[in-house]
Amino acid sequence: MYESLMKVITSYSLLSGFAIIGITMWVSYWISNNFTKGRLHGSAIAILLGLLLSYIGGAYTGGQKGLVDIPLFAGIGLLGGAMLRDFAIVATAFGVSVEELKRAGFAGVLALFMGVFSSFIAGVAVAMAFGYTDVVSLTTIGAGAVTYIVGPVTGAALGASSDVMALSIAAGLIKAILVMVATPFVAPYIGLNNPRSAVIFGGLMGTSSGVAGGLAATDPKLVPYGCLTAAFYTALGCLLGPSLLYVIMRGLFG
Repeated sequence: MYESLMKVITSYSLLSGFAIIGITMWVSYWISNNFTKGRLHGSAIAILLGLLLSYIGGAYTGGQKGLVDIPLFAGIGLLGGAMLRDFAIVATAFGVSVEELKRAGFAGVLALFMGVFSSFIAGVAVAMAFGYTDVVSLTTIGAGAVTYIVGPVTGAALGASSDVMALSIAAGLIKAILVMVATPFVAPYIGLNNPRSAVIFGGLMGTSSGVAGGLAATDPKLVPYGCLTAAFYTALGCLLGPSLLYVIMRGLFG
């Protein structure tokens, strides 16, 4: 019986991945309704459960591919892969109202540059605190704090070592997780309840996965607006990282 079940699951891994996600969401909303009376959104609980499963999977498999190395969860590797992730992000653009985007105006553009530079400065500060002094390493890790995509793009352009590039990716992942988990909690205090604020929020935070997950847990209708500027944020970071930001770092640190 067990062998037959595992054969079906591994043969139709994508369907099993959808089933696992569906069960996780059902459990999350059940916990939200019964234990928090809806005060903690079910999506936020689902994110926390996902992170917990990721940790357990990494510990169980020795930190290689995490849950994907377990046959029962193999479909999650495809369901959560880059192809479907990027497809989902692009698809959100179809829910955008152009008029709402126009209302963001200059504030949305300013948020993009403020988000890139503030994240970069924070990343450089942390890198210096851990003893990094050379310009290439500082720039690469700082770019990683912008997003985990900008970090390796910048590092590859500047010739950074693989260790530094790995650290830049880790910095971006930590930022994405923090944004994803914290957004539903801080949203009521920062007025994150309308398309204009979502556009600005996406420009400031920038990490597409973090913004998408955080806004989905706050209000799914806001996801297209936040993800749109978050996508521009990543592109802007990839342009500025190995060029202007590196030149500024060379001027400051020689």
